[in-house]
Amino acid sequence: MFRSLFLALGVYSCLLGVEALAVERAVLKKPEGNPAAAQKVVAPPDWAPWSLMGGGAVVVLYSFTLPRRVAA
Repeated sequence: MFRSLFLALGVYSCLLGVEALAVERAVLKKPEGNPAAAQKVVAPPDWAPWSLMGGGAVVVLYSFTLPRRVAA
């Protein structure tokens, strides 16, 4: 179970890094009911894509080194 959990977390981190590499900034839409609310702009820092992809790759490789079943 831990093997699949680490594999999923690693793949998710890699995909999030690729997405941060492709997106310069994201502007969140303000709700229709509240016109006074300002739009929120999310901009990933320059180090985020490479750190997420690198960390995700390490976690994926770690998940392959875990044993398939742990004897209880």
